[in-house]
Amino acid sequence: MPVEIMDFNTAVARAHQDGHVHALLGNGFSRACKDDIFSYGALFDRADFEGLSPYCKAAFDALETTDFEAVIKALKSASIVLSTYEPGASDLAALMNDDAVKLREVLVEAIAGSHPSWPGEIPTEAYAACRRFLSNFERVYTLNYDLLLYWAFMQDEIEPELDCDDGFRHPDEPQDYVTWEVENSFDQKIYYLHGALHLFDSGAELQKYTWLRTGVRLTEQVRAALAASKYPLFVSEGTSSGKLERIKHSGYLHRGLASMPKITGSLFVYGLSFAENDDHVLRMIEVGKIGNLYVSIFGKPEEPHNTEIIARVSKLAAARNARNIGKKRAQGLNVHFFDAQSAQVWD
Repeated sequence: MPVEIMDFNTAVARAHQDGHVHALLGNGFSRACKDDIFSYGALFDRADFEGLSPYCKAAFDALETTDFEAVIKALKSASIVLSTYEPGASDLAALMNDDAVKLREVLVEAIAGSHPSWPGEIPTEAYAACRRFLSNFERVYTLNYDLLLYWAFMQDEIEPELDCDDGFRHPDEPQDYVTWEVENSFDQKIYYLHGALHLFDSGAELQKYTWLRTGVRLTEQVRAALAASKYPLFVSEGTSSGKLERIKHSGYLHRGLASMPKITGSLFVYGLSFAENDDHVLRMIEVGKIGNLYVSIFGKPEEPHNTEIIARVSKLAAARNARNIGKKRAQGLNVHFFDAQSAQVWD
């Protein structure tokens, strides 16, 4: 049966008739703004592999991918299997695992190194379009690490007005950053589910770097932190289970993920591939209360990447509905698809 692809404005108008409307953003959100920077291929081209083994970069070629998380997963799996098959090859297994760990840092540095230097590099018209898109949603969840979403919310002089509460507040003692505390999360509207370039876990507190507190560009602050071997809160493990384990060790990340099953109404998913390594997020939809799931489709529905998305989403809905059999007042999950380009996120 042919899949109906709705226009975004039609979809969002219908969703608002059913109650609350929220969004989950994937890499397509950032690529729609700067594809030359945030595509996997662009990040790979800018990555510095100097501190890794000479085999690590070749692993991307062997797997025919530029996806860092796919290679991290492969290296960790290969390390475990090699140790099992050949206990005497412990040095090689350790090298694979070490490369997998260091690849996370390479990815962070690649994003930070190629990131637009300041918000002014993005046209005012693009911010206006993005803010119109974001104004449709009550809560916004993102899997992206970059600063684009944060910058869009910070453009207060551009209409429409947005609620940009991300749970961070000024600390009791004056600092160059703001901090997140659990008591501030009850009014939170923005969630960085996998961390972000401007979020740093100091151990005692979660800090958010800001321009307002320092007068120094955020990208410069992040690069200075990296140069001092301080790395932002970043979830880039190659498997869903690995990501979930890391999320559970952060109060901020865990609370954000745990909030997803509690939201009701409709959830718009934009720019997400529905890959297996994000199953921990998709499961929150499966076990949650959202009644309508609107998923973006870029290009023709019959293209391979879209048929995979459609199949994964259908499986997700089936799992929710099977879970609800025999339960009273259970909320089923209705799936809809909309044209990603019609959302005009940055246009």
